[in-house]
Amino acid sequence: VQLVESGGGLVQSGGSLRLSCAASGRTSTMRAIGWFRQAPGKERSFVGSISWTGGLARYAESAKGRFTISRDIAKSAAYLQLNNLEPEDTAVYSCASGTRVLYYSNSDESSSYDYWGPGTQVTVSS
Repeated sequence: VQLVESGGGLVQSGGSLRLSCAASGRTSTMRAIGWFRQAPGKERSFVGSISWTGGLARYAESAKGRFTISRDIAKSAAYLQLNNLEPEDTAVYSCASGTRVLYYSNSDESSSYDYWGPGTQVTVSS
């Protein structure tokens, strides 16, 4: 499975962005899609995840109420809608998937994922 993110950019505080994660290859083996972010000088952190077949999502506390994850099986794509962005949201955002990840249990652990995209930069100015 190959993953490629897009949609990042520079946005002012309070603005919105929609990130996309395009999957190719053996997408039928994906059990969930996770979104992570890594800010400069910080460790990678969990943003949220979505079950690939059921479409149920879970979010990190920092993402609840502002970010929304969705997926389109027909397009083999997942999306991360970022609303009300703050400078603290500045980071490289990456999507990930795998055969072992379950959105409701281990999807917040990066070690649960087998496949990663290169990431897309999101910069929020104050």
